[in-house]
Amino acid sequence: MTEMRNAIEEYLTVRRALGFKLHEDGRLLNGFANFLEKKRASFITRDLALQWATQPMKCQPARWTKRLNVLRQFAEYRSAADIRTEVPPIGLLPHRYHRTAPYMYSADEISSLIESAKQLPSPLGLRAETYSTFFGLLAVTGMRHSEARRLEREDVDLIEGILTVRQSKFGKSRLVPLHTSTHDVLRRYATLRDRIIRKPKSPSFFLSERGTGLNPWTVYSTFDKLKRQIGLRCPQGRRGPRIHDLRHRFATRTLLVLYRSGQDVERHIAALATYLGHLDIGSTYWYLSAVPELLCLISERLEGKQEVTP
Repeated sequence: MTEMRNAIEEYLTVRRALGFKLHEDGRLLNGFANFLEKKRASFITRDLALQWATQPMKCQPARWTKRLNVLRQFAEYRSAADIRTEVPPIGLLPHRYHRTAPYMYSADEISSLIESAKQLPSPLGLRAETYSTFFGLLAVTGMRHSEARRLEREDVDLIEGILTVRQSKFGKSRLVPLHTSTHDVLRRYATLRDRIIRKPKSPSFFLSERGTGLNPWTVYSTFDKLKRQIGLRCPQGRRGPRIHDLRHRFATRTLLVLYRSGQDVERHIAALATYLGHLDIGSTYWYLSAVPELLCLISERLEGKQEVTP
């Protein structure tokens, strides 16, 4: 089995040299190696690939497809060295990912979330300010929480009020201009942070009270705690509000404002896609069908155009 693990490491090294990060792929393939060891198998077969891909029972079938696609690419590579390798055919698990309908936070819920964060136990006086500022930034910019968490000091221009998001999802970087009010809040936070943490252990903009960057799991657990405190719930049978839904709310609210004000959405949506860091404009158009109010506004506008058509 050492041979299979060596092959996986070699495969990952070659592809990473081409610019692919493959963090999840590496984790999945090492998991597959563990699976083969338990099965006492030394090469990839179609049946073993299917068994492994569909192992997590409590997940969307699209997740199985993702796992199988990762393994298929490796199997194609491996087949050149081991002719016994069976490459799973395309379409073997033809499932597509279905996006979860976003939870639409109200303005009051956003305010309650931020106010609740300001009450977090904070021995040095920084934790509460860190999380209230962090969640507030997500709400008003639509940034991914991983992007905000990875911001470094040099990425936050406190003079011009511009954030630089580097190598985010899909390897894209972008500039995020800030509203004056957001700029002021970040400036106040930076002043407080530097007064409390004189010798930080990390270049991160958002710091814990230990002077380190924010741990993703601590961010999740803190959000869940605050969510329960303010009574955020979803209808029965649906997932509760997520951190990522703050991004969904920003995108949807922006589109609602454009439609309500009668502006040319087609002209502005490309700019919104760039601001959000979407890989393609199709990801931004998804929001048009995600919220009933947006669909109604679109329908009304289309009906209005049809009425004036000679």
